[in-house]
Amino acid sequence: MNLYFKIWVDAIVKIKKNPLRKEDWKWMVQIYMAIGMALNLMFLFTILQRNILHIAFYDLEINIFSSEILNNLISGFTLFFFPPLLINYLFIFKNDKYLVLIEKYKFENGKYFLTYFLTSLFVPLLILITAFILK
Repeated sequence: MNLYFKIWVDAIVKIKKNPLRKEDWKWMVQIYMAIGMALNLMFLFTILQRNILHIAFYDLEINIFSSEILNNLISGFTLFFFPPLLINYLFIFKNDKYLVLIEKYKFENGKYFLTYFLTSLFVPLLILITAFILK
């Protein structure tokens, strides 16, 4: 949990320092962190379901709209983006816990946040490219 909180403090303080983000910094940091966490969830469940367990267990089929793309977007949001938003709200923003965390953890000028975010974006991509080249 310490690393999770360190990454969050690093992201919050870095984004709050941006004068253009005075009003919407909470949403911006939530979106960036949820994107990173959603990509990690997608990668983890893809590996688990396709390569290890060979069974799809984390699936939600939504048929609300006539467009399959829109249904898939809603399903993906529900499965991968909403859980990190909820978890992060409960652990970071509920009762302004981030204020206590900012006092407890040292700001690293965005180093932890940037490392986490870029790793979440590019490691799955590099693994996919490597697997594609090796096959």
